[in-house]
Amino acid sequence: MQSRNVNLEREDHLKITETNLTIMMEFVLLGFTDIPQFQWFLFGIFLVIYVIILLGNGIIILITRVDATLQTPMYFFLGNFSFLEICYVSVTLPRMLMDLWTQRGTISFFTCATQMCFFLILGATECFLLAVMAYDRCVAICDPLHYPLLMRPQVCVGLVAASWVSGAPVQIGQTCQIFSLPFCGSNTINHFFCDIPPLLKLACGDIFVNEMVVYIFGILFVTVPFLLILGFYIRIISTILKLPANTGRTKAFSTCSSHITVVLLFYGSATVTYLKLKSDEHEGLDKLISLFYTILTPMLNPIIYSLRNKDVRKAMRKLLFKWRNLCIGLSL
Repeated sequence: MQSRNVNLEREDHLKITETNLTIMMEFVLLGFTDIPQFQWFLFGIFLVIYVIILLGNGIIILITRVDATLQTPMYFFLGNFSFLEICYVSVTLPRMLMDLWTQRGTISFFTCATQMCFFLILGATECFLLAVMAYDRCVAICDPLHYPLLMRPQVCVGLVAASWVSGAPVQIGQTCQIFSLPFCGSNTINHFFCDIPPLLKLACGDIFVNEMVVYIFGILFVTVPFLLILGFYIRIISTILKLPANTGRTKAFSTCSSHITVVLLFYGSATVTYLKLKSDEHEGLDKLISLFYTILTPMLNPIIYSLRNKDVRKAMRKLLFKWRNLCIGLSL
């Protein structure tokens, strides 16, 4: 009789486990459902932001391709960076807009895994590309005589290609590792997209090893590039300070300040998200911080680079002048 009861308990446990695993064929993204009265307001705000991101970064891509004065390594990297930002934000923002519009946050297991994989790959690419851009400025300011040789077109293309490709195998492996975990209980993700920290909170059993892997990859893809950027800018600043006051010190600082601003915005928010300790107390704050590096930074990049860079402003004015003349010509 006792053995029969044990068998029945095991069968019940297996049924419960099987049911829980079946539920995990889809997740529910909570997004901003905790403020239902602002759903349509948020939809409007994020739609405007998405349009600004597409237009702003699209214009930078266009002018770096067509303007003859911007055919330099710095603007080649800037054009690639703007294209990356469009891809990066398009992984999360259209889905969030759809969820706000339909008032539903259901996302399939496969779609969630795909979204997270592309988000991690593009995030790693951004970390590497920001380091490449810092290296470009370091060579231009600290070793200007060898700059044409060190940053020749083949090298620039190789650096950009390496930035795009380097993180892909690791991030694909990390995504497979996360989604091979057993998920049971709640299938609700308290976030507006599929990201590692909220998904780990849904995993069953001991996830210490998985958390350590996340920290290691966070150090590899976030901390190491940031330290490289820091080293490049320490050398840049020390070189600039050695220049006489009237030999382009202001221009050198101006070309670097926009990049430093972008680096601080992106790395600051990403570091808080991926390298902090796990906590359930500040999930609302986590979502707010995530908005910085997923949406606000891509929106601010074109503004930062255009306002702080005379060459970009001049190229934009030339482009607007050409468009105006074209429109006038078509209307006559």
